Amino acid sequence: MAPLALLSTSDKTGLVDLARSLVEEFGFDLVSSGGTAKTLQKCGLTVTKVSDYTGSPEILGGRVKTLHPRIHGGILARRNLEEDLQDLTDNNIRPIDLVVVNLYPFEQTIAKPDVKLEEAIENIDIGGPTLLRASAKNYAHLTVLCDPTDYNAYVTELRQQGGKASAEFRKERAIKAFAHTAAYDRAITAYLTGQQEELLPSEFSLSGQKRQTMRYGENPHQSAAWYQTGTGKEGWSGATQLQGKELSYNNLVDLEAARQIITEFTDKPTVAILKHTNPCGLAVANTLVEAYQKALAADSTSAFGGIVALNQPIDGATAQELTQIFLECVVAPGCDPEAQDILHKKSKLRVLVLPDLMQGPQVMIKSIAGGVLLQQSDRTISTPDQWQVVTEKQPTPEQLEELFFAWKVVKHVKSNAIVVTKNQTTCGIGAGQMNRVGAAKIALEQAGEKARGAILSSDAFFPFDDSVRTAAAAGIEAIIQPGGSVRDKDSISAANELGVVMVFTRMRHFLH
Repeated sequence: MAPLALLSTSDKTGLVDLARSLVEEFGFDLVSSGGTAKTLQKCGLTVTKVSDYTGSPEILGGRVKTLHPRIHGGILARRNLEEDLQDLTDNNIRPIDLVVVNLYPFEQTIAKPDVKLEEAIENIDIGGPTLLRASAKNYAHLTVLCDPTDYNAYVTELRQQGGKASAEFRKERAIKAFAHTAAYDRAITAYLTGQQEELLPSEFSLSGQKRQTMRYGENPHQSAAWYQTGTGKEGWSGATQLQGKELSYNNLVDLEAARQIITEFTDKPTVAILKHTNPCGLAVANTLVEAYQKALAADSTSAFGGIVALNQPIDGATAQELTQIFLECVVAPGCDPEAQDILHKKSKLRVLVLPDLMQGPQVMIKSIAGGVLLQQSDRTISTPDQWQVVTEKQPTPEQLEELFFAWKVVKHVKSNAIVVTKNQTTCGIGAGQMNRVGAAKIALEQAGEKARGAILSSDAFFPFDDSVRTAAAAGIEAIIQPGGSVRDKDSISAANELGVVMVFTRMRHFLH
């Protein structure tokens, strides 16, 4: 009897090539659900629809398709037990040798800003997880594939093993299937309990599939690995690396910090250059190349060996500039063919395309001894209409725009953080200092003469008026800070005395 494969996929990537290899090289018969069957038939492949195979039509608008004894009997039958084989014979059930399933795009659905509960519910897969779990449970007798990136590996395995996958291969894919369904269920639970909006769960679990073993972690003596959660197509797992060496642990940490800061800027071309997760240069301009040039000029020394994030696809002119200095990684939502050709000259430069830079984790996780800490991601930013001008001197419209720019930047600088900006370009950044005066002195010293007429932003309140006086002496004309200190009046008085605008946001952005 020919081997039998059941194919039922939401994501059709690589499906036709897999099915053709199964039929033409290994003599498989194919059974598929409605949409998958149509895709295969259009490509000239012979396939039996699930409804024809089971004798039961799809019902409830497609909610019930594969939940049938003839399907699950063929999957769960133990081929080494006579009674199981007899049950198959008595019920006219064929054993199924391969199950290829991926699930409805629930996480992609709920990521849409206008998604309704009804739409989310309809994208909860029922038959798919059941097929995956049944197949994974019986991996001793069949293979389950839930990831299109495994299709080629399966075909290669069949070629090398004489038409049947090894026990080791089957077990690895079964573990992957269990991890996939577990992540899927967690996403559903998180959504329905409101975790994405305001609540954290009473219970928490996390699992992932190893995607890559790193050469090392933050330092050579630390081992590290990259684990993907979900379907493996979200976030950095879904990025395309156009060129360059394998990503390191530190690369990914820096890239995520770069992604987070660049998401704050959507209207005009913006470029951020980061080093050790802190921005060393960030600028907004009318063109992408101009934004990069401004960001680089802000601190060209620190930019050496840095990470560059761009909020628009890389064009040829920008690519040419990117090749003029040693950089570790560049990430953008796209890359023009001309830019790719130019960047290819720097073959070791890691260039990544991440189409949706805006999609990030809803919850942040940190390990502590004996547990983990969870918090909502800091995705909120207060806007000028929510601020309070606390000084006699009022900001001009131009200053308000610059203050908003500076406020969005300082949010992504390690605390204690001070940022000095002018013309929507960073001039000086004081990051990770043990006191705010020290952070201000570093930022102002780096800005130098550029501090005259510039803006200063602080991620948290000034406990004393000393930072205000230091800023005014350097030429700062406006300050933005959360406010909330018991000595706010001292800072406000100093600003009034020195003719400096001061704005309170009433929102703090510590970043540890």
